[in-house]
Amino acid sequence: MTGQVRTVDGRVAGRRGQATRQKLLDCLSEMLSSSPYRDVKVIDVARRAGTSPATFYQYFPDVEGAVLELADDMAKEGTGLTELVAGRSWAGRAGRETAEQLVDGFLSFWRSNDAILRVVDLGAAEGDKRFYKIRMKILNSVTSSLTESVKDLQAKGRVDKDTNAAAMAGSLVVMLAAAASHQKGFQSWGVKQAELKPSLATLVHLGITGKKPAK
Repeated sequence: MTGQVRTVDGRVAGRRGQATRQKLLDCLSEMLSSSPYRDVKVIDVARRAGTSPATFYQYFPDVEGAVLELADDMAKEGTGLTELVAGRSWAGRAGRETAEQLVDGFLSFWRSNDAILRVVDLGAAEGDKRFYKIRMKILNSVTSSLTESVKDLQAKGRVDKDTNAAAMAGSLVVMLAAAASHQKGFQSWGVKQAELKPSLATLVHLGITGKKPAK
């Protein structure tokens, strides 16, 4: 945890206070993995953390406020997905590896943050701009990097200049996000992770380069 952590009334929390605040967030995260977001109550989070509702309210205005803190931290982590694209090669076997690593990164990130991502998606779908901005923060960084990849290939004459780079990049990122959030659904269809990953990687490579990945 970096920087100053403040209570709801603006006081700077000490080391013990920061630890208590983090424990509340950790317990909330665990509860979101097993309980519907709307069913999680302050008293239950506090009890699980071994403290009181009054202590919870020192750090968060309500459960939603704490969820937004978790979501914002997750979004910061999610922007790291752009490192799987920025400056990477899309030529030959290196291009295949770039596509595979991007797909693997998306699937892993969604599995690790499944509970909070479901809440973010719910809030965004209901029109809550705070959750919408968090979702877009995760997706925008990767979309921007993929857009630059397409433009770079266009400049080299390797991709049709009529291709709208931003539209292609955005379409691929939305596809990856949807597939990543539906991983359990794929399993119910009898599709294993080992089969899903190369299929998605092929689609990504085709979208960016217009060609199938090298074997």
